[in-house]
Amino acid sequence: MRIEFGLDTFGDITRDAEGNLLTAAQTIRNVVEQAVLADSVGVDFFGVGEHHREEFAVSAPEMVLAAIASRTERIRLGTAVTVLSSDDPVRVYERFATLDALSGGRAEVVLGRGSFTESFPLFGYELRDYEALFEEKLELFVELTKENPVTWSGTMRPALVDADVFPKTEKGLRTWVGVGGSPESVVRVARHGVGLMLAIIGGPAARFAPFVELYHRSIAAFGTPEHPIAVHSPGHIADTDEDAWDGAYSGFEAMNNTIGKERGWPEYSRARFQNDVGPAGAIYSGSPERVAQKIADTVRTLGVGRFDLKYATGTLGHEQMMRSIELYGTEVIPRVRELLK
Repeated sequence: MRIEFGLDTFGDITRDAEGNLLTAAQTIRNVVEQAVLADSVGVDFFGVGEHHREEFAVSAPEMVLAAIASRTERIRLGTAVTVLSSDDPVRVYERFATLDALSGGRAEVVLGRGSFTESFPLFGYELRDYEALFEEKLELFVELTKENPVTWSGTMRPALVDADVFPKTEKGLRTWVGVGGSPESVVRVARHGVGLMLAIIGGPAARFAPFVELYHRSIAAFGTPEHPIAVHSPGHIADTDEDAWDGAYSGFEAMNNTIGKERGWPEYSRARFQNDVGPAGAIYSGSPERVAQKIADTVRTLGVGRFDLKYATGTLGHEQMMRSIELYGTEVIPRVRELLK
């Protein structure tokens, strides 16, 4: 099986060489340049996340992806993730079908419930409906991807009766669901017959092996189509381990401490970071050889068909990210393929 390799970003607001925070506008323009580089060095997929808070520049990823589509030729384009719970499935489908047309069939969508909840009150949804919103809207979205007239009813949005939605795609829309690690979520993905994207952001990859096994068992039980499993994990690559770790740490520290204040996490530390970049951690950071070895081990351990590196974290600078992308495409990916032969 050919393994695919992707890159993901949330459009984190970064700092310039003088240490000043960039504007959201400049950050978005930088994301486009990062995607263009990823396309040129052979990366298979580029994902842009959706957020609605000041640390992240991208709230409308499809707009950014459309700009990227106009400047790239082969790389597949999608999200990381689209917060389906606080959006409308019909509009999400229409936007991605449009992106698919603009990109020549390169669009795909990664759907999620949202680990950040700012979009719920922003768009008039109640957090108490967190689970029900996603379940109903995923059900409808899967029906829409069949690209036939849809008759559907639920409790969270108006019913549809023989509704036809446009534009149609030319070859279908590849759809994934991002899962943080609950068995119920894995079973839901299998039941709907879409792709499973495992967000491994803490602990060793081997900890997720039971979820991979559960997915395969559930697919067999439901009789739904089986898709390659993907992994999404953070990391940063530089020419040496020390350069990568020194460059990445401040960004990881800034992001963890900002979010941690809201969620009751302890202060981030260099010791914790060094543990996370080791074999028992979920950060894929270091020299190209170190990162390639760790990715290859994850692919072997879980039997996944795609690995997405979340290359942007916190205030890590644009030039550092560009070098990381270059090394990922030119050195890490070829080396992983060699290790997996």
